Amino acid sequence: MHINTSANGGGVAELIRAVIFSSNGGRSDLGWAVVRGGPQFYSFTKNLHHLLHGRGAPSELLTAGAGRDVYRETLALALADIVAMVRPGDLVVLHDPQTLGLAPGLALHGIRVMWHCHVGSRSDPSGAKSLVWRYFSADLQAVERVVVTHGEYLKDAPVGAVEEARPAIWADSPKNAPMTADQVNTRLTELGLHESGPVETEISRVWQAHSLPSSGLVVLQVGRWDPLKGITAVLRCSEHFGRNVHLVLAGPDPREVVDDPEGRAELDEVLRVFHALSSDVRARTHIVAMAMVGNDRDSNEYRVNALQRRADIVVQKSVEEGFGLAVTEAMYKSKPIVASRIGGLDGQVIHGVNGFLVGIDEDDEFIASVVRLCEDRPLRLEFGRRGRQRVTENYLIERLVSDYDNMMHGGPPSWTP
Repeated sequence: MHINTSANGGGVAELIRAVIFSSNGGRSDLGWAVVRGGPQFYSFTKNLHHLLHGRGAPSELLTAGAGRDVYRETLALALADIVAMVRPGDLVVLHDPQTLGLAPGLALHGIRVMWHCHVGSRSDPSGAKSLVWRYFSADLQAVERVVVTHGEYLKDAPVGAVEEARPAIWADSPKNAPMTADQVNTRLTELGLHESGPVETEISRVWQAHSLPSSGLVVLQVGRWDPLKGITAVLRCSEHFGRNVHLVLAGPDPREVVDDPEGRAELDEVLRVFHALSSDVRARTHIVAMAMVGNDRDSNEYRVNALQRRADIVVQKSVEEGFGLAVTEAMYKSKPIVASRIGGLDGQVIHGVNGFLVGIDEDDEFIASVVRLCEDRPLRLEFGRRGRQRVTENYLIERLVSDYDNMMHGGPPSWTP
């Protein structure tokens, strides 16, 4: 049983869904439960996320108060429902710090617990991570096995053996399936990118001065509206990409991503920067917030697929990034990458082989890398070819399913780089 805090939006939900449904439409011995909370719960858990990246507000962990109480109360209520769905000896995989507090209660019922931590940073200059480990010390003692993208993310954590296992993508999902040029254009038209001016429909909100042209270069960054993603920095750099280069910034509508309370504020900040741009830069800039309409998840994933296939270059200028599945998806679609030299990004992208890696504060280096790829089509194609090969060999979901199966039976992951 996999447990996290969001059914939609974000790489963890997509990863769990892929693990469960990648084999013949689903396996009867796999399950998925989502813990629901209120605003205080999501605010507290978002701060945990930031603290594991060496940021955030340490005072929320140091001082007893509403956030800490609501976190424990929410998980205590969820525990009863989860225990009713599993049996002693079953394995529950808790994803990220949002659900780690369930570990002691599950262990008391004879349920095996594995914690898969997808987030983190290799450095901790502020000492924020050590506060998280202190807060979760009792919870971690109830965990049988810890899995993390990079072992360095859990440096100094009070855990035993740490297994490294990289995330993966599902090649057969609507987000990664092959698409014809006509299918791509249809999905972009649905989003409103082929209209002139801003658009608001039941499936998207688009801020733009003009339409996205059917030809011409497109630079894309896609992902949650999160201050760690460096979205406003990309926006500010875009004026130097070239007068024929369009920038698309896309992500889920933050009104529907319940476990990320900062999403709306970050999108508002992106729009503030967008409206402050000169008119000629705004004319080639497109900001897209995509809605999840009912349960039509497939259509939404096809739209993300279309955005990535329309792009000539995909960027990820994150300040911190545990792994970066959006980069994996783009590499699988043979797109060259320009990404920050951090976290999981510098494991996927090999500088000068399938993309360029730049310092997180090196805007000039970022701009120069994008411009070089814009001006060199053969290099774009070669980087794209190598990127797809790297994903095919290392980052497809079958490997991660094998990792989980091996670890469930006490063995190591099947592959670690």
